[in-house]
Amino acid sequence: MKTPCAGNRETVSAACTEEAGIALVGVHSEYPRYMEERGLGGGVCKGPGTIQGGPGQKHKPNVGYRLGRRKALFEKRKRISDYALVMGMFGIIVMVIENELSSAGVYNKASFYSTALKTLISVSTVILLGLIVAYHALEVQLFMIDNCADDWRIAMTWQRMSQISLELLICAVHPIPGQYYFLWTTKLANKNKAIGGELVPYDVALSLPMFLRLYLICRVMLLHSKLFTDASSRSIGALNRINFNTRFVLKTLMTICPGTVLLVFMVSLWIIASWTLRQCERFHDEEHANLLNAMWLIAITFLSVGFGDIVPNTYCGRGIAVSTGIMGAGCTALLVAVVSRKLELTRAEKHVHNFMMDTQLTKRLKNAAANVLRETWLIYKHTRLVKRVNPGRVRTHQRKFLLAIYALRKVKMDQRKLMDNANTITDMAKTQNTVYEIVSDMSTRQDALEERITSLEDKLTSLQTQIENLPEVLTRCLTQHQERVDQRRNFLHPDAAATGSSSGLPTPAPPLGSPLMLPHSSFSFRSVPSTSTPAYPWPASPILPPISSRTPHLVPETLLPPSTTSAPTGVGPAASSSSSSVALVPTTANSSFAHSFGTQSAYGNVAPSYAAHHNNSNAQSSTGDTHIGSHRTSS
Repeated sequence: MKTPCAGNRETVSAACTEEAGIALVGVHSEYPRYMEERGLGGGVCKGPGTIQGGPGQKHKPNVGYRLGRRKALFEKRKRISDYALVMGMFGIIVMVIENELSSAGVYNKASFYSTALKTLISVSTVILLGLIVAYHALEVQLFMIDNCADDWRIAMTWQRMSQISLELLICAVHPIPGQYYFLWTTKLANKNKAIGGELVPYDVALSLPMFLRLYLICRVMLLHSKLFTDASSRSIGALNRINFNTRFVLKTLMTICPGTVLLVFMVSLWIIASWTLRQCERFHDEEHANLLNAMWLIAITFLSVGFGDIVPNTYCGRGIAVSTGIMGAGCTALLVAVVSRKLELTRAEKHVHNFMMDTQLTKRLKNAAANVLRETWLIYKHTRLVKRVNPGRVRTHQRKFLLAIYALRKVKMDQRKLMDNANTITDMAKTQNTVYEIVSDMSTRQDALEERITSLEDKLTSLQTQIENLPEVLTRCLTQHQERVDQRRNFLHPDAAATGSSSGLPTPAPPLGSPLMLPHSSFSFRSVPSTSTPAYPWPASPILPPISSRTPHLVPETLLPPSTTSAPTGVGPAASSSSSSVALVPTTANSSFAHSFGTQSAYGNVAPSYAAHHNNSNAQSSTGDTHIGSHRTSS
């Protein structure tokens, strides 16, 4: 027996809210949860806030634990339902055997055999009642697991209590051991409505309600149904809010195998109603003592025929006959529905039938149209193309012409009816589904097209922005290129850069083909650097030699004649037109280079050879070189 925990209520409530799956509904949190039941995990509470299995450790059931326990309870409930059906059917069979043996005169109610059989019925009834209680106890446990409840009294609603009480009452009725009789008085319809009374044992009144135990068959069918046991089916049913009960199972069986269900039900009803009618009537009328007569009465009542040759005398028999008639009317309606559904053409058969009928009607339409044309031609022939008109023949063809027109109209009407019958509800639903799929596809494609158009608009916007920014980018690139060109010119010609910076004017870019644009290795005419310090001195290069060693200078003033000392430094027209011109010589690092020549003769000997050398190395400036060399020779 489980012992309830006596711990702190707040501690237990806090533990219940820590993890999903803990019971959220309960009257007293002190009561043990379903997880603490013996054999299914957990243990008995030993102290405040503790559960057996470790000090201070609490067993918290998760979703997997609850699903596993629920599956185990499902299997146990199914087994208990099977045992209950077996015990119920066993009691009914023993009851029928005991009544048949006593009515046949094998023994009387006071014999030992009758008492033994009734005792066996009582034992099976007690076991059946225990199984019913156990079944509903499992139902309550499943309710607690499904709703996360920790108190079984929450599941005990008045509907559940009424159901349990009714089932116990139905299953508890059975013939008790012993010999007990009562006086049954009735009006005998077969004997001039005379009043007759007979001593009838109580076993008759207590045996007939035992057939109500057959409701257990429906429960077993539900628990063993594939729709109920399959987890996927139950999940789909839960998503569609469908309750898997006995009615749903019976509907599915009527859909799958309606003929078998109706046959089994009608045969079972026929046999049970015949036996119960015989038990009610056999003590007052000898005709009903025969089982075949009772079966005849039930058959004609079930089929609503009612010949009237055999009628029930007691109210018990009349009630059975009325119940049989009501069930017979219902079964007849179901049978008609099943037969009509079986005789109905399937969709494929309907399509084939409609195709064949359409083909036949098309042929009939062509024949009718041909008859109309033929009779029209014959009427024209016998009225216009003959010398003598025969009125009788003309009237005959006119009559055939009208009949052909009527036949053509009838064929067209039949085609319209065929088209109307072909458009059934099923075809309309199929067409609706097809149209819905087409619309959905078009909507999806429209969304994709809108996304592509939006992307294209974004790209066009980006392209327009880039085109608008193109002039600015070109300007910046050209400016950077010009800066690079200026830096290169200043690097290769620092004297010109210094002169331009001292004058404060921007140095113009040299024209294409100018010697200033040539590399430093090529020969070009350079001016003598200014003796004044430039405003922006050119920085020394870490790679190239000093400017004084790599820039051609003019001949020092000590080597020049007095007339040339006043000549301006630089290369230009003034320098080239003076009477005593200046000849350029390569710069050397040796300081005694100027002393190795004479004042005039040495300078005159060097200039022609240097001018000839420049004419051979640079073809673009050959004219200026020749002019300068010849001028220096003449001087």
